[in-house]
Amino acid sequence: MVTNETTALKVAELLLQIKAIVLKPNEPFTWASGWHSPIYCDNRKTLSFPQIRTHIRQELVTAIQEKFGKPDVIAGVATGGIAHGALVAEQMGVPFIYVRSTPKGHGLTNLIEGVLNPEQSVVVIEDLISTGGSSLKAVNAIREAGCKVLGMGAIFSYDFEIAKQNFENKKCSLITLSDYNYLIKKALDTGYIDSNCLTSLQEWRDNPQVWKK
Repeated sequence: MVTNETTALKVAELLLQIKAIVLKPNEPFTWASGWHSPIYCDNRKTLSFPQIRTHIRQELVTAIQEKFGKPDVIAGVATGGIAHGALVAEQMGVPFIYVRSTPKGHGLTNLIEGVLNPEQSVVVIEDLISTGGSSLKAVNAIREAGCKVLGMGAIFSYDFEIAKQNFENKKCSLITLSDYNYLIKKALDTGYIDSNCLTSLQEWRDNPQVWKK
C-alpha cells in the first residue's frame, strides 16, 4: 500500500532518473524465474546517490512512524534491504538486525544476524516486493524467534495480486514508497514511454507468468 501520492511519484521519478528502474516493453528482460518482463529494478543503485539515498531513508522513516509508530528493532531482508534498513534504524535510533535468505553455512549457522530478544516489536525493511515470497520468509523467521512483526516497509512494489494475497495470508501489513502504477504514470508524464506501451505494460502486471510467451 502506497501511503502518499506525492512521495510515490517523486520516488518513481528518482528511480527512473538513476536507472534503478529501467522500462523496455519492446525489449523485455528475462528474470531468474524465467518470466519475461518489461521492467528491471535494482534499488541498490540508490545507495550510490547520497541525496536520493537520504530522501528514501527519510520517507521510509516517516511512513513507518505514521503507520507503525517506533518499533524496538528494524530488520533488513538480505541482501537488498540490509543497507536501507541500517540507515532507517540509525535515523530512528533503534537496534538493527538482518535476516539471511538461508542459515549461515558455518559457525553458529545463524538465520538472523544481530541481537533480537523475544517479544520485541520489529519493522522489516525490503528494497523491492515482487511476489513477496522471500520477504515473508524473513517475517516468519522473526515471528519464530518470538517477536512481533508490526509490518514491512519497502521502496518499490510491482503490485502483483499474488503479493497482496501473500501478505494478507500472513497477516503482515505492507507499506511502499512507490509502486508499478505510479511508476507508469510518472514514465508517461515525463515522456520516458508513450501511450502505445500501456496495454503491454498492463498485461504484464496482470499476468506476468505468460506475458510475451
